[in-house]
Amino acid sequence: MASHEMRRPTIATLEQSAAVPGRTLSRTGEFEHGSLSAFVVLLLVAVFALMGLVLDGGSALAAQQAASDEAQQAARAGAGALSVDALRSGSVELNDQAAVAAAEAFTVASGHPGSATASSGVVNVQIHYRIPTVILGVIGIQSLQVSASASAVDVQGVTEGSR
Repeated sequence: MASHEMRRPTIATLEQSAAVPGRTLSRTGEFEHGSLSAFVVLLLVAVFALMGLVLDGGSALAAQQAASDEAQQAARAGAGALSVDALRSGSVELNDQAAVAAAEAFTVASGHPGSATASSGVVNVQIHYRIPTVILGVIGIQSLQVSASASAVDVQGVTEGSR
C-alpha cells in the first residue's frame, strides 16, 4: 500500500476488544472511554445530596420543634409575672417589665437567647438561631436558620367547662 493512500478504519471485533483491558466496545465498534464513570459520579452526587437533605433536614425539623417548645415555655414564664400591687387591690394584671425579664431569662437559660415583649396582658417571645449542618456543609450550606415565636396570657378562674 502506498504511503499516500488512506487506510480505512476498521470496526473492532469482540475478540479485539477483549484483548485491550479496561476498554469497552460500543455498538458502533468504537471504544468507549469513561462513560460509565461519569454516570456513577452523577449518581453519587445525587445520593449524597439526598442524604444531606434527609440528615440535615431532619435535624432542622427537630431544632424547629425544640425552638417552638422553648418559646412557648418562655412565654408562659413571662405570663406568670403578675403585678403584686394589682393583686393586692383585687385585680389580676401582668407586670410588663417583670414578664419581659422572666421570658428573656428563660430563653437564655435554655441556651438560645431570644427577645420578648409584653403589652395588654400578652407576652410574646421570639427565638432565632442557626444550627450547623453535617453533610450540606460540603456544598456550601454551613448552617440552617431556626425561628419560633409564641404568645401567652395569664388567666384566672375557670374559663370553660364549668358545671
